Amino acid sequence: MDSYNSFHVLQQQIREAAALLNLDSATVEFLSWPQREYHFTLPVRMDDGSVQIFHGYRIQHSFARGPAKGGIRFHPDETADTIRALAGWMTWKTAVVDLPLGGGKGGVVCDPRRMSERELEAVSRAYVRAGARVIGLEQDVPAPDVYTNPQTMAWMMDEYETIHGRHQPGAFTDKPLQVGGTEGRRDATGRGGVIAVREACKVYGVDPTGTFAIQGFGNAGQRVALLHPEVLGGGRLIAVCDSRGGIFNPHGLDPKALVTHKLRTGTVVGFPDASPIPRDQVLETDVDILYPAALENAINAGNVDRIKARIVCELANGPTTPEADLILHEKGIHVIPDIVASAGGVTVSYFEMVQDSSRFFWTEEMVHRRLDERIATAYHSMEKAVREKRVHPRLGAMVVGVARVAQACKLRGWV
Repeated sequence: MDSYNSFHVLQQQIREAAALLNLDSATVEFLSWPQREYHFTLPVRMDDGSVQIFHGYRIQHSFARGPAKGGIRFHPDETADTIRALAGWMTWKTAVVDLPLGGGKGGVVCDPRRMSERELEAVSRAYVRAGARVIGLEQDVPAPDVYTNPQTMAWMMDEYETIHGRHQPGAFTDKPLQVGGTEGRRDATGRGGVIAVREACKVYGVDPTGTFAIQGFGNAGQRVALLHPEVLGGGRLIAVCDSRGGIFNPHGLDPKALVTHKLRTGTVVGFPDASPIPRDQVLETDVDILYPAALENAINAGNVDRIKARIVCELANGPTTPEADLILHEKGIHVIPDIVASAGGVTVSYFEMVQDSSRFFWTEEMVHRRLDERIATAYHSMEKAVREKRVHPRLGAMVVGVARVAQACKLRGWV
């Protein structure tokens, strides 16, 4: 598999978009680096009475268009460069969907799989105590990411409100409904991806009710399995994989039964009426639409020549390497880049911020309708840039995002 420094990839993408926009060197340099970075040292008392020292980060890439926005991940292999890259991609993601937000990202270097619930709560609260002065509704609004969830956000929100002595649920998003969460958040990332696929099928003449495959069957993958037939009016799921293996049935897999099996057993492996296949083979299945929803760099120089899908919808962060991206474009395979395809999550998180601020909450139908409008508009903004600049879709999306952020920076007089 190709190995890339994610932050260097981000900086190269910015330079390529900036060249097409004829941006000056000062603006390019400014956009290429986070505006603020914080490194926290977190002492946490563990269940056995010992004190363990954890390291945490909060990196805020841009405030040009509004408060920073982005997830917090708990992962043993977290690095500053990974978080810098993810914070930057959040900047372009919020910009391409035209949200009044910037980009941020955070993390704690830990292995939550080896920690009790009480220890996870202690780490969550320690993170907020360390960063309470640099996050908040008007500064930087976190959300869940890898190995964090709505419960994590509820603990963090409670700690934040305790420190500041006032009710501020909008300081964190993707919370449980009972403490200021929004309808429509659970399936937002998957729904946004399927909406983008619907628009791509119109533009590129692909049958939306044809075959599809999903690489990765976590929350986003499961939601896509259920939503693809609903939003697109049909479709036959024929291949799926998770970390333990893959399954295949050319006649179709029942999405509801498959999700139930996954939730019951923890894997798609062993699903009835399906043949086992190597998990990497799912990417190479001959389908109309492929959803990479798992790891970075999944489509790379080693397998790109075997990709057969007509549309690739990136629900994972960075599932296609830069080299593979160009090869797919040359092959005529349309890639919906992650900053468009997976923007449903941050869009509905923004809706949650709006509802928390007004203390007026929307129906699920209203959330879905407004999400549909945002993602469809973002997709066609990207397509317009692709046609006008004669570039591949990822660069087209970057052109849209970078142009909007650069304009805000110039209007503010920063560059």
